[in-house]
Amino acid sequence: MDVGIRQSFQDAARAIKNARTLVITAGAGMGVDSGLPDYRGEKGFWKCYPMYEPLGLNYYDAANPMHFEEDPAFGWGFYAHRIDLYRKTTPHQGFQLLLKWISRFEMDHFVITSNVDGQFQKAGFSSEKVYEVHGSIHYLQCTRPCSSAIWENKEDIPVDLSTMRAKKILRCPHCGNVSRPNVLMFGDFTWLSERSDEQSRNYGSFLKKYTPPMVVVEMGAGTAISTIRNMSESLGKHHKALIIRINPRDYRISPPHISIPCGALEGLQGINKQLNSEEN
Repeated sequence: MDVGIRQSFQDAARAIKNARTLVITAGAGMGVDSGLPDYRGEKGFWKCYPMYEPLGLNYYDAANPMHFEEDPAFGWGFYAHRIDLYRKTTPHQGFQLLLKWISRFEMDHFVITSNVDGQFQKAGFSSEKVYEVHGSIHYLQCTRPCSSAIWENKEDIPVDLSTMRAKKILRCPHCGNVSRPNVLMFGDFTWLSERSDEQSRNYGSFLKKYTPPMVVVEMGAGTAISTIRNMSESLGKHHKALIIRINPRDYRISPPHISIPCGALEGLQGINKQLNSEEN
């Protein structure tokens, strides 16, 4: 192991051991170790969805709310496939390591994620302790929308994988119009943010009563959409939190914060190994 990385693991373990509060911030890279696709760049997206390449459509094109109005079967094809994928995915061991640290060191905690996959809740984190800034693919709303209603999606939606078109269109139970996932898409002006707003208020209440020192473990947060990185750095600036940035590419952060250049699971396992060695 590189000496610098080993030192980063040691410094991160020491910070976590001494922390009273842990904030977990996670971007798309958090799911890669669970087998979820990396949409980084058009080639990465087309590797996961080769049927879109001949159409010249990238991730930003596919994740566009206009499809639910203009061609619902096409819009639902992409999202129904993702819903099925997330339902079948088992969160990687790193989620359990985080829960283990929270229990072992008796830390208060909160999760902030830009991911819409629901993996933190699936791994055992309380819904009251999760802020999904871009919504959740497991909840629905009216495309129009006819009201502020948001409801859980419990339906299966078959997809023709050769065309990525859904064989079933979900409808709003209130008006019969096409429904859509309650996630913030690109160029989205009809997303209902009430569910995420409530989570944001929970997070605000948490910040008013947390006990320092605070450590932020940030994983898989890229620079293309910097929401999560900005939230981590805001905690460092305004709450004197120490940030541990785990990222295989965009890992740099100025001292005293800690950079760990690897994937989420590898980084968490490296820190955990140091925590266990200090205990023995």
